[in-house]
Amino acid sequence: MKVFDLFCGTGGFSKGFEKSRNAEYQTVFGVDLLPKSVETFRLNHSGALGISHDIRKIRCEDICDQLKLRRGELALIIGGPPCQGFSSIRPFRSSGEDDPRNSLFEQFANFVNWFRPRALVMENVVGLATHQHGRSIEQIEECFRGLGYECEWRILNAATFGVPQRRERLILIGVQKGAKIAFPEPTHLSDGSTIGHKNRARMLIAEDDLFQTKKLMPAVTVSDAIGDLPQIKSGETATTYDRQPSTGYQRERRNGNKLLKLHNSTAHSPKMLEIIRHSGKNINSIPQHLISSGFSSCYSRLDGDMTSVTITVNFVHPASNRCIHPYCDRALTPREGARIQSFDDDFEFAGNRSQVVKQIGNAVPPLLGRAIGEALAPIIGG
Repeated sequence: MKVFDLFCGTGGFSKGFEKSRNAEYQTVFGVDLLPKSVETFRLNHSGALGISHDIRKIRCEDICDQLKLRRGELALIIGGPPCQGFSSIRPFRSSGEDDPRNSLFEQFANFVNWFRPRALVMENVVGLATHQHGRSIEQIEECFRGLGYECEWRILNAATFGVPQRRERLILIGVQKGAKIAFPEPTHLSDGSTIGHKNRARMLIAEDDLFQTKKLMPAVTVSDAIGDLPQIKSGETATTYDRQPSTGYQRERRNGNKLLKLHNSTAHSPKMLEIIRHSGKNINSIPQHLISSGFSSCYSRLDGDMTSVTITVNFVHPASNRCIHPYCDRALTPREGARIQSFDDDFEFAGNRSQVVKQIGNAVPPLLGRAIGEALAPIIGG
C-alpha cells in the first residue's frame, strides 16, 4: 500500500507504518523544507522519492509523472503541516489545480484532492484542538469532508502504544465516504500527567474501562528503554554494546544491530556537573546559588521507573525539559533520545550532532505510526 509522507522530517512516522505487523505499507514519496531531514528520510526509505523544497512550489502532476502513479492508486497520505498554516485557513476549493498561494495546510489538502488516497492521517500538536477556540480544527474537518472524506480526530498519548514517553499528538484520520474510521486501541497503561483535552471523548485514555478489560501491559519506562546502553560519563562516547538487552523493548530496538551509534555525551562544564549532581524531579532540587533562572522542569533528572516526559530538540543539554539521565550525571545522548522516541538503533540519521538531535526531538514516534497503520490496514487494505 503506497504512502506519501508530507512535511516528513526524518520519515520516522512513515517508517512506523512500514513496521506494521498486519500490512505492507511502502513509502514512495516524502517532502520537507529541511535538506538534512530529507537526507535522513532518503537513508531510511531507499525506494522513495525524497524532495527538499517548499511544498507550495511542488506540482502534484509532476510527482504523478515521476512516480508513474495514477489518481486513486495511492493508499494513504500522512503528514503534519506546521502550526502556522492554520492561522489563515480559507475555504478550500476542489479545483484540481495547484495553487502556490495555498497555506501549508491547504497544500496538504491539495495533495489529498489530487491523488484521492483511500485514507489520510494528519498529526499535529495538541494545541490545534483549541486553536482559535476550536474553529481551526472544525475548518480542517469541513475541508476534508468537502473533498469526500469522513474524518474524526483524537488526542493520542504515545505512552499508551508502547513508547517510553508521554508524548501527546492530535491525530486526525480521514477515509473515503462509506468507509469506517478506526483509531488504534491502547496496548499499554500510562503513568504521569499529560496535557489532554477538556472533552474526554476526544482522548484515547488507557485507563478507561473499555480498555482496562483487555489487560493492558505496563508502561515502558525509561530504564526499560535505555537500560542496556553503556552508562558513559559526561564527554564520553561508546561504539559497542556492553551488555545484553534485558527487556522486549530493548531487543526490538536493537533489531539485531551490532554497531552502536550516536551514543556520545555532551561534555559538561564543572559548574554544570555540580548542578547535575544536585538534580532531582524539578528545578527546586538545585541550590539557588548555582542557577539564576529557569522553568520548573529545567536541570531535572528523569525517573528511570517511569515513562519520560516529552523530549525536546535540546535534550542533550541539562537546561532543557527534564533530560538528565536517571543514574548518570549527564544529559541524555542522541541514542538515548532516539530510544525514547522509539527509533530502532539501525535507523540512520544524516547531519552533525546538533542537526541529528533536532531531528530526533521533532520526530513523531515510529511506534505511534505503527499503531495507527495497524488500525487502518483492514480499512484501506482492499
